[in-house]
Parts: sequence; C-alpha cells; structure tokens
Amino acid sequence: MSNAREITIGEAIGEALGEELSRDPTVFLMGEDVGNAGGVFNITQGLQTEFGKERVMDTPISEAGITGLGVGAALTGMRPVVEIMFSDFLTLAMDQIVNQAAKLHYMTGGQAKVPLVIRTAMGAGRGAAAQHSQSLQVWVAHIPGLKVVMPSTSYDAKGLLKAAIRDDNPVVFFEDKMSYGLKGPVPLGDYVVPIGQADIKRAGGDVTLVATSSMVQVALEAANILAQDSISVEVVDPRSLKPLDKETILASVRKTGRAIVIDEGYLSYGVTAEIASMIADEAFDDLDAPVKRIGGVDVPIPMAPVLEHETIPRAQQLVETARGLFGRRY
Repeated sequence: MSNAREITIGEAIGEALGEELSRDPTVFLMGEDVGNAGGVFNITQGLQTEFGKERVMDTPISEAGITGLGVGAALTGMRPVVEIMFSDFLTLAMDQIVNQAAKLHYMTGGQAKVPLVIRTAMGAGRGAAAQHSQSLQVWVAHIPGLKVVMPSTSYDAKGLLKAAIRDDNPVVFFEDKMSYGLKGPVPLGDYVVPIGQADIKRAGGDVTLVATSSMVQVALEAANILAQDSISVEVVDPRSLKPLDKETILASVRKTGRAIVIDEGYLSYGVTAEIASMIADEAFDDLDAPVKRIGGVDVPIPMAPVLEHETIPRAQQLVETARGLFGRRY
C-alpha cells in the first residue's frame, strides 16, 4: 500500500460512506442522530452538511420504521444505508429484516432486489450494560437471503462497506464499537473488498485461530505470546459470516492440524459452534486435536467493569486453550 494512510476504523467507515454518496445518487443514509449530530460514535460527522438532509436523514426512534422504510426504498431502486445504533436494537426490526428484506427476492421469483445495508454497532467493553452491549451476529447469519459482514481492520471496514453498498442483496454490517479508534493503513482511491473472502491476518504452521471482528486483535495478541513458546499461530479472519469462506479456513486447518474458533457472541449455539462443526465435518482426518471454541459468557452483560471484563473473550484464555492442544500447561 504505497499510497496508504493510517486512519481509524471509524474514519474508514465514514470515508466509505462519503465516497459512495458522491459516486452513486441512489445511495442515502438514515438513522437516529446520523445527521447533524454525526451519529452516536461520530461516524457520519459532516455528511449531512456535505450532502444535505435528503440524503443523510435523521429519523424518529423506531428501528422497525427505519428498516421498513429502507426495505421499501431498496425495492424502488434506491440503495439505502440504515443505521441501527446498537445491534441489541435489531430485535426491534426482525420482521423487516428476516421476513421482508431477506425473502422478497425469492418470493418474487428474482424480480425484486433489496440492495439494503444495515450498519450496526456490536460488542461489550464500554460499561453500557445488558441492553447495549450484545453481539447478535449469529441471529441474522442464521437467515438465508442475508449477507453478514464483520470487519476487523480499517482497510477491511472501508472496502467491505463499499462492497456492501454496491451489492444487490441485503447486507447486515457489524461494527465493533470498541474498535472504532483502532488505526490501520487504508489506500487512497476507490477499492472494494469482496464479501465472502477470508483473510490470513498472520501466517503460521502449528495452530489455526479463526477469529471474528475485534477478536482478531485478541487472536493476534495471543499469537505473539504463543510465539514465545515456539508455537506458530495462523490467524484467519473470515471477514463475513454469510457467505463464509470455508475453503480458506479449511486449508489453514489442514496445514496446522489444530483449530480454535473465537467470537464475542454468546458461546452457546453461536458462530463458534457453526465454524467448529464445519471444521470437524470437513477436515476431521487432518486434525491432531479436538476443535476448541471460545465465546462470550452466557449471561446478560453486566455494567460493572470488573464483571463485564469477565464476559469478554481474552487473549490469555486463547493462549491457555492453545497450549492445551499441545499438552502444555504453564
């Protein structure tokens, strides 16, 4: 990236939105406080001033209404980007997402398209408690007809969001709120990152860590610690859950013979279970140890920082789990 700058994930997302608004007059944004206030995390700061209130629209507090309007606009040829402030509030728009956006292309025999992007913030760590801290990506990943994207770097965030806006299918785009300030290289000029293409964030030969969103940084931290034990870690970032790049994940596991899957969503019935079962089904003969999973603790997320911290997967958990795959204890 000879022409790259170091910008935050939040800046990369805002830049992608601005570029797509400039490129395509059918693109518009709407959500609670996305206009003059710039969004609760300042991601859309300045966009209403630049593009006007008709293309960057503040809405009433009604996730069902916002999403329903987005579905209708998409059906008529627009490319709406709807912001649902916290992923917890997807629960208020599940009919519009699951029964309308995801199914209308199929129910019309392919005649209708729903090029809708739903941006939403996920993850714990801000002391926002049980109703503003969940990671519910597995809910929408369960539904045929939806694409589900989870970037972990500035480069991926910008490229994947641009790809999502240009996609003719509904895409749910999860942004980890604790990662908005994380910096990384982003090139000048237009580019997209294909949805459904995983990325090797670190190459290694002894164990594969499949990590999503902010857990990629946790996996990279664990990889640095494990390197001191002469354990070579490969970190695979799926980048999207639907479609899932099984080939890249399986190729890594077949090379290393060991796998751990880590996701911030609740452990039970979650993303980790789906990916781990896929590995066990399709790469069983290549495994030298059982596939392990690390996820969020199955409790409502506490407000108290000391308790909240215990619910979020940590690098040391990953280190201890990886050492156990080699029969090591420290």
